[in-house]
Amino acid sequence: MTSKALQSFLDENIADLKERGLYNEIDPVEGANGPVITINGKKLINLSSNNYLGLATDDRLKKVAKEVVDTHGVGAGAVRTINGTLDLHLELEKKLAEFKGTEAVISYQSGFNCNMAAISAVMDKHDAILSDELNHASIIDGCRLSKARIIRFNHSDMDDLRQKAKEAVESGNYNKIMVITDGVFSMDGDVADLPGIVKVAEEFDLITYVDDAHGSGVLGKGAGTVKHFGLQDKIDFQMGTLSKAIGVIGGYVAGKENLIDWLKVRSRPFLFSTAVTPADAAAATKAIELLMESTALNEKLWENGDYLKAGLKKLGFDIGDSETPITPCIIGEEKAAQEFSKKLIEAGVYAKSIVFPTVPRGTGRVRNMPTAAHTKAMLDDALAIYEKTGKEMGLI
Repeated sequence: MTSKALQSFLDENIADLKERGLYNEIDPVEGANGPVITINGKKLINLSSNNYLGLATDDRLKKVAKEVVDTHGVGAGAVRTINGTLDLHLELEKKLAEFKGTEAVISYQSGFNCNMAAISAVMDKHDAILSDELNHASIIDGCRLSKARIIRFNHSDMDDLRQKAKEAVESGNYNKIMVITDGVFSMDGDVADLPGIVKVAEEFDLITYVDDAHGSGVLGKGAGTVKHFGLQDKIDFQMGTLSKAIGVIGGYVAGKENLIDWLKVRSRPFLFSTAVTPADAAAATKAIELLMESTALNEKLWENGDYLKAGLKKLGFDIGDSETPITPCIIGEEKAAQEFSKKLIEAGVYAKSIVFPTVPRGTGRVRNMPTAAHTKAMLDDALAIYEKTGKEMGLI
């Protein structure tokens, strides 16, 4: 028998989300997630994926993935600490450590898992975490899981960070204090002030943690935000994902050898969840090798990002303060953002609306993500649709 209390809760709250423009419709993609996708039989220019470098559909990655299925099977078969650690996982971690410029790397099943695993393996109820107010949900959940005191500081505000770090240290209430930030903030496209954060961290002996999910493959000629600022020896945790610019699935934490050793014996997703598939590990390794061999895809990403950004700004859209190819068109009111997205899709551009709780209330937007796989012709077509739709809705 279905619980009446549960049904009442679900019906009322789903109806409320729809009324306030906060209900998210899921659109299944028919086929590969490339620069052009098919949804409900209609081809659309895709500006909503995180497939920054186009590697999710790269023939070189597909080739190694197919070969590894024949040699290693389709699943790892166990958690990493029993016999689920394959030679392919070790090859991936070795290549990632070389790529990120650290002593060692531990890989996980997803970027979200990384933050759940690594933060709670090191921080506990006797500690404090200084967290940027716009940090990703996985950081927030990882901090909560640790049971450490969470102290939010104003977004990229170094004066506020320093004041709160000083208060936390001088209180004498905490054994350890961590400062944690996204490298690139995924909804606005701005970059963390890592030099400023490191300066505060060195003054107060803070543990430093950078979630570079949207920076790896993008900044630092592909090596990430930490490399972009030349701070590899100053950041304790470099977390990254293998599902965005790398084009596959999984996540990792890069750092000192003793940190990685500790995470292998104390981070719960590593201990209690089956490892990523052999094909995923091999494909991700191939992607890292490609990025280390050439910066061509990274350069194409930035070229396309700058082109789309300039076009949208010229049309009169509010693209915020993005410093990366991530380009929001900030509409404001949630229902208007969802309506704009719907009309763009009808016209041939898949650009998904992003509303609360992913972004603050009143900052509803359509988030655009050009990739290295887009052609200028695709972007020109997209800009023409933006112009026509924006004028029809009175947004420009």
